[in-house]
Amino acid sequence: MTSLTPAALGFRMPPEWAPHRGTWLSWPHRESSWPGIFDRIPPVFVHIIATLVPHEHVYLNVTGPDMEADVRSRLASADVPLDRVVFHHFPTDDAWARDHGPIVLQRSVDGQPEEAVLDWDYNSWGGKYPPFDNDNAIPSSVASHYGLHRFVPGLVMEGGSIDVNGAGTLLTTEACLLNPNRNPGHTKADVEQALRDYFNVEHILWLGDGIAGDDTDGHVDDLTRFVGPSTVVTVVETDPTDVNYHVLKSNRERLEAMTDQDGKPLRIVELPMPRPIYHDGERLPASYANFYIANGVVLLPAYDTDRDEIARAVLQQCFPARRVTLIPSTDLAWGLGSFHCITQQWPAPPDPRSTKNRQ
Repeated sequence: MTSLTPAALGFRMPPEWAPHRGTWLSWPHRESSWPGIFDRIPPVFVHIIATLVPHEHVYLNVTGPDMEADVRSRLASADVPLDRVVFHHFPTDDAWARDHGPIVLQRSVDGQPEEAVLDWDYNSWGGKYPPFDNDNAIPSSVASHYGLHRFVPGLVMEGGSIDVNGAGTLLTTEACLLNPNRNPGHTKADVEQALRDYFNVEHILWLGDGIAGDDTDGHVDDLTRFVGPSTVVTVVETDPTDVNYHVLKSNRERLEAMTDQDGKPLRIVELPMPRPIYHDGERLPASYANFYIANGVVLLPAYDTDRDEIARAVLQQCFPARRVTLIPSTDLAWGLGSFHCITQQWPAPPDPRSTKNRQ
């Protein structure tokens, strides 16, 4: 751990479309996160791992040898190659690796790449689902295991609450980062300074509220995502009677007035919203914005047979060099998240011969 900030030392978080060393996942085991349907969740994780391993390694947090043996058996039964699955006996409380997993920063020193782990505090979205001590310890465990520098801002932040373009701009929401259940007593200016210091960004873009059913208080990865240095995709709702209509319309209008770090207007690509999905009378936070960008493939949640293909075609145009793959996600959404919520990328070491990230 060091007292200097990542910005002072030249570290920066690469965009998600930059090449990956692999993807972090935390194997699901908390049945209360998917009450009544938990048995359907491990097969979804097997499907995700099977989709990822042809393209990159999967780093999998499990509670210990018994869970590892169970997962190995499940993967082998599904003919998933195990040579690119790396097991870590790092106990977790839940499976939402986007929010508790290691955010890896990078820099180049004298032509040599260096990595560090950014270790924000994690409090289960404002203390909603204790316990969360094991989840909060994951970045420290990863940094220690791999011998990486660790930066500790001392503030609560989740990976799903921010998105970066890798060129100096960060996207987030007021509903989440300014919520008093995260960092009471800290002003918007305080939060912005922390984002600049620890993500090494110059330009911060603020959206408003999140979608209905989102227990994270408005994570941006259910709303709007960078898919290029100056391009975002954002979900829109066309039904004016839907509870998300005005929220998404307001966020869309904010985007129209925004620019990137160079003052260039954002290119805005619209994604549809799936039709409302309910489970036991509860509106689920189903959103096509919760996709995950991996090497060679984009994992897109499928919810709605009439709209899934529309969303897939939109994203395929954004990622012509990757295969956009639809994977059923309604069961996962009963836990109030989807593919982006359960994944955290580990960027590949930067090529010292290039300062640009491939898309």
